[in-house]
Amino acid sequence: MTKTLLAVDGNSLIHRSFHALAGSQLRTRDGRPTWAVKGALAQVLNAVDRVGADAVVIGFDDAASNERKVAHPHYKSHRLAKPADLVTQLAIAVDTFWSAGLHVVIPEGLEADDVLASAAAQATAAGWHTVVCTSDRDAFALITDTTSVLRIINGGVEASPLLTPERLRIMLGIDPGQYRQYAAMRGDASDNLTGIRGIGEKTGVALLAAFGSVEAAFADVDAHAGARVAEVLGKACVTKLADPANRAVFWENVELMTMRTDVELGFDLAAGTGPGVLPLDAQALHEALAAVEMHSLQMLAARLLTSTPVGGSVPSDGRADGVAPAHVPAAAAPVAAVEDDLTLF
Repeated sequence: MTKTLLAVDGNSLIHRSFHALAGSQLRTRDGRPTWAVKGALAQVLNAVDRVGADAVVIGFDDAASNERKVAHPHYKSHRLAKPADLVTQLAIAVDTFWSAGLHVVIPEGLEADDVLASAAAQATAAGWHTVVCTSDRDAFALITDTTSVLRIINGGVEASPLLTPERLRIMLGIDPGQYRQYAAMRGDASDNLTGIRGIGEKTGVALLAAFGSVEAAFADVDAHAGARVAEVLGKACVTKLADPANRAVFWENVELMTMRTDVELGFDLAAGTGPGVLPLDAQALHEALAAVEMHSLQMLAARLLTSTPVGGSVPSDGRADGVAPAHVPAAAAPVAAVEDDLTLF
């Protein structure tokens, strides 16, 4: 039977839970805010249950450096500073997930999306299926016959769609392989990326349906004065596609939206071993949740993530692998490594 890797966008789940559960103001007895951490952990557990995960990897953005921002300073430049309680909970989440035995990866200079893309690529190569868990639409570009996207929306994991190539075609009218170009035409306000002005979602879908790719539409404009583009989309669209500034914006968006697939994740899925592979060490999981006073999730977590029966004893040998979050020094309480912003939509 094909095994399943659950690849989680940690920033996305924490950010979403931070706003959705802010009314609870859940804190530990010493005052640490934990409502977003608890909400995100509950979603991870529910996702493990729903998809029958055999391993879990959770990606977070590297806040210390960002290659995309260095190359393109306007990228995400409009975002405001995050609330202090959100910054704190991002750090607590990294520590809690890692201490529990879930595999946390913070790629140097990169983002959680790059972890997801790398996880999907490596899982496919190992003969595994991947389910990407995120609320970010950018992940739609990762959908293949071996990678699905569980897009978290209002209502939680059970209410969220599990998107396959066929379901994405029904929902948007395009193939997953066309999604990045579709998004690059449309732009992404949450990342401060303008698209090709005047080409929105409907026109983008129509263009890709007619030409298959934006390159083919550009070629028609260049070689045939846009005769086919004018026939399908109108003369105004020819002018927009011929504009060098619009083309530059489009290709810049494609570059920024392309996820890396070469992040070293530090496990061997082909052998079915390494950090994040289930079952986790029961004692480490128990201690990690106890440290943030999430006693209500203990039984569910033990049932889904360990081999210890609910109500049974747990071993006393501590965390099984002792490996710190990938690319983050063990002594660096990962506060600095998770202060970057994220994309929800």
